[in-house]
This record gives sequence, structure tokens and C-alpha cells, in this order.
Amino acid sequence: MQASKTLRRHAALFDRMSTHVGIDLEGEVMRGHLEPSEITDGVLRCTGCTRPDDCESWLASGTHKGEPEPDYCRNHELLKRLKP
Repeated sequence: MQASKTLRRHAALFDRMSTHVGIDLEGEVMRGHLEPSEITDGVLRCTGCTRPDDCESWLASGTHKGEPEPDYCRNHELLKRLKP
């Protein structure tokens, strides 16, 4: 049960971070800029992060609008590639 909870938490964090930096993951898949498996890989990379609480706080603060993802984000390279 814990693994399922972890996956859901990190899937939500990855989605929220992507949206925060201006990336629509589903839209990127539809435009052929992203493979669905890359979303899965992104979620799995996120599960390896040691700072999910920091990430949640960073996203919830609302003070980082328009800023790139934090340096510790394990999906930095993917998000950088997809940014408009």
C-alpha cells in the first residue's frame, strides 16, 4: 500500500511542477514532443527525491510564480527540454 501512496504523491508533484513551469504534459504527448513513457520515467525519478516535503512547500507557497523548478528537482533536464 505504501508504494501506491508514494507513486500517487510523486505523480501529483511531477504534474504540479510541470504545470507550474508552464508545461502541459498531456499536450506535449499529443504534439509528439513527449512519449508517455517519459511521464512514467519522470514520476519514477521524482520518487527517488529526498525532498518531497520541500517541493510541496515550494509549490504551495505561491511565491515562485514564473520561476524555474528548484535546483534539487530530479526532473530538471526533462522540464528544461520541454519548456516553451
